[in-house]
Amino acid sequence: MKDIAIILGIRPDVIRASKILKLLESSNNLTYDFIWSGQHYSENMKDVFFEQLNVPKPNVEFEIEKGNDAAIVSSVIKNIYNHLEKNKYKAVIFLGDTNTVMGSIAVAQHNIPIVHIEGCMRSYDWRMPEEKYRTTIDHLSDRIYAYLDGYKNQGLKEGISEQIIKVTGNPIVDIINENKNLFESGDQFLSQEISKLIEKDDFLLATVHRRENVLEESSLKEIVNLINKTDKNVIFPMGYTTQKKMKEFNLNLNSNVYVCDPIGYLEFMHLLGRSDYVLSDSGTVVEEACILGTASIQLRFSTERPEVYDVESSVKFDPSEKHTDYESFISKVESLKNTNWEQPFGDGTASDKIVQDLVNLSDTDSFKKHAPSDYPFDISNSLKG
Repeated sequence: MKDIAIILGIRPDVIRASKILKLLESSNNLTYDFIWSGQHYSENMKDVFFEQLNVPKPNVEFEIEKGNDAAIVSSVIKNIYNHLEKNKYKAVIFLGDTNTVMGSIAVAQHNIPIVHIEGCMRSYDWRMPEEKYRTTIDHLSDRIYAYLDGYKNQGLKEGISEQIIKVTGNPIVDIINENKNLFESGDQFLSQEISKLIEKDDFLLATVHRRENVLEESSLKEIVNLINKTDKNVIFPMGYTTQKKMKEFNLNLNSNVYVCDPIGYLEFMHLLGRSDYVLSDSGTVVEEACILGTASIQLRFSTERPEVYDVESSVKFDPSEKHTDYESFISKVESLKNTNWEQPFGDGTASDKIVQDLVNLSDTDSFKKHAPSDYPFDISNSLKG
């Protein structure tokens, strides 16, 4: 029987966990199962990232019911619960704030310790399903890896025990530091159309996927209005739901905006590193841009990564508001382009810290459960009741 399981389900999670998986693969001290929840299932949203970053493939892949959040979450919970009926682990690890992490409910039902990587991040925007999910798993978890001290403090204010939170830095810094040469070669994966667009002129990059932006016509219209105010070429890898809603709302982008289907990670990071700036509602993209030295306009009402504002690598644009001064946001981000900020997300050793801590916990059999009164007890010697 393997010591631990790590359960992932979407593209950004594969990227962030890629070094952790490699370190676990080479470890002589800890055995693991890598389980794919099935949340992302199309080839260009999953398999390509395993190949491009040379990530170990999953040992187990679930088939889940597709559809709305309730269908996906209930299917993930059922699959994990059934898997744990036959496979017992010292701990089960999740990363992030997606439908997949709600599978932690099944792990809790089996009284198996839960580990959450990317814990205690908060946007304080309760419209976001991610905010609900990350709050839920943090309060179920027995070990939380918080990227920054500020995130840890947010967890402490919610009553989470300090004993279970370990600050590690953000593993995306590790990935970017170690793969810069790989990103530079990402141009070989670009389509001919994109390659031609970026040959001579400056260009921008755009991504929009958050449902509070995409499903609200007024918000998506505000984002389109902003993008249409630039006369530079814009590369816009557009998710399928966003494409659908653009047509449904009859919204049109100017001819200087090139729309394509989602692209691979290497080519995306190549474009992100070379672009003048990026317009995005993705927290991970804005993080990556900050680390690469690319300015951004963050298309969000609020963010769980306010550090990008603190170091002045990003400009806030709230799509829920009605704007008339779109040009001012473009002027602000243009003024940031040559600013030499210091990225605030860590020193590039987060993955090593996480894996070493997992080894230590496993070696001493000290994965702990916590209770509201903050007293820890060993799951192997205790049962709730």
